[in-house]
Amino acid sequence: MPRWRIPLRAPVVLASAGLLLAGCANPSTGSADDDPTKPVTITFWHGWSAPGEVKAINDSIARFEKLHPNIRVRATGNVSDATVNQALRAGGDEAPDVVSSFTTNNVGQYCDSGMWVDLDPFMKKTGLKKDEVFPRSLLNYTSYQGNQCALPLLADAFGMYYNKDAFKEAGIARPPKTMSEFVADSKKLTEKSGNSYKRVGFMPNFRLYQNSPDRLFAQWGPTYFDKSGKSRLAKEPASYEFFKTARKLVDAQGGYDALEKFRTSFGDEMSNQNAFLSGKLAMHLDGEWRGLMLDDAKAKFDWGVAPLPVPDDQAETYGRGYLTGTVAGIAHSSKHQNAAWELVRFLTADTDQVVKFANAIHNVPSTYAALKSPKLDADPTFRTFLDIAKNKYSQVLPPSTNGGMYIVQLQDFSYSEEAGDVPDLKKGLKRLDRLIDADTLQSKN
Repeated sequence: MPRWRIPLRAPVVLASAGLLLAGCANPSTGSADDDPTKPVTITFWHGWSAPGEVKAINDSIARFEKLHPNIRVRATGNVSDATVNQALRAGGDEAPDVVSSFTTNNVGQYCDSGMWVDLDPFMKKTGLKKDEVFPRSLLNYTSYQGNQCALPLLADAFGMYYNKDAFKEAGIARPPKTMSEFVADSKKLTEKSGNSYKRVGFMPNFRLYQNSPDRLFAQWGPTYFDKSGKSRLAKEPASYEFFKTARKLVDAQGGYDALEKFRTSFGDEMSNQNAFLSGKLAMHLDGEWRGLMLDDAKAKFDWGVAPLPVPDDQAETYGRGYLTGTVAGIAHSSKHQNAAWELVRFLTADTDQVVKFANAIHNVPSTYAALKSPKLDADPTFRTFLDIAKNKYSQVLPPSTNGGMYIVQLQDFSYSEEAGDVPDLKKGLKRLDRLIDADTLQSKN
């Protein structure tokens, strides 16, 4: 359950680190001439830190070392992207060989800077056909301008958790499939308590937990950049429909000020005071990991999972969702790149390994074969997220050389827009495009 621990605004720091990466010369050059059958020790830096996660990754390494007894893996966990970037810039023997990241937003920087090596030559050399192994959507967020510098290492899919008891009380037979149903059901499920609320149907505020605007925006299937790499949010019809729907959700449930005041009463996302767990939300956007947490907390109501609703004029896309995930690659400074590739290939493409790891940390598998495996967790709520991951309309964020900065800028704009501080949406989106383009240009210089 890795990604939920990352603050939504984390890309600010990472993007700044990425600007340093993109502008520096490679301090040292690794080697792909090593013999992976010879005894060697390689280092693997990753971000997992919870005891169950660390056990799962250590078990994975033990399985790898059993298959490759000549390769010893020295793993270091709880490592941030900023730390990895600093080590790769410095180079030397202390830099890692294999690296992983929870931040798919930064893949454009990893590839463009050359700090993570292109994996296509390794795949060609060992016969791994990536288009037959990995879903296209996941390959899209692990490459940049033709450079496949990373591969997916499990994925996250976002859907909607809903309180079945609340739905039954409100006389609603099933979760909403379209945005118009979403607005109507949210209003019907909202219960006032004096000047505040007992419960809201769906909290649309973008500062809530996992409600980063890009995640709901994905239901429209927007195009963020044109072919030349310039931001086109002001030219994207979906932008206007998205913010219009968000406004309808707010107005249907009492207005921004009242909802924002209620939101500030919510407990911590990862505690037993989580607003959905405590019954203050009837519907909630979240990832596949939330199901385990609801079970562990012994939720006092019957709950279910469904895909998020889609625009009324895109009903055929229902089942789609927002996808992200962990990525893995090889450091440019590694002098054991062939041995490092053996570990990357095992962690990302070995079906049995991917399934075991997915079951252990309750994340979505990232290969076609693993997604179809009968050994996967049979929990029907988890299966819903597998279906979202397999849906051809599900969307990932496009990589950018400025990392996740454009998403941070979208967040800031969305906070202002929902609070009523953007008097002209078109002008506001044009200004947002200019800001994104300026940062992209700066990152290239």
